[in-house]
Amino acid sequence: MSDLRGFVSFDIDHDEEEKNLFIGQSKNNKTPFSFEDWSSKSSLPQNQWERIIKDKINKCNFVVVLSGKYMASATGVVKEISFADESNVPVFGVYVGGANTNNNLPSGLQRNRTIIWDWDKIASAIDQMMTERKNK
Repeated sequence: MSDLRGFVSFDIDHDEEEKNLFIGQSKNNKTPFSFEDWSSKSSLPQNQWERIIKDKINKCNFVVVLSGKYMASATGVVKEISFADESNVPVFGVYVGGANTNNNLPSGLQRNRTIIWDWDKIASAIDQMMTERKNK
């Protein structure tokens, strides 16, 4: 799989450690894919954040939402999923931080497109994303 641009959406208040682990592990040579993390690296004023994030998501092949236990309260994640939809960018989720099918998902993230943290399953999901929406 060639280098892809993936935007990693996560709840900065609860799942930043999982995001760092996810990105770190994705760089491991045993991971069956590679991608650039285009998520925001710093806190920004709201209007600047929205403009920059919309632009970044528009330039990505997919968005992966790291879905933790408190995801339903992550308003920024809901906006990022909406930006992806507006830009025709496919989205899938990965359960993190002990979350599972019993936890709420953010608006716009489908349960049947949210998977456990397993690199083979994630690679399959990314393969699927590359056949959808703007990647067709």
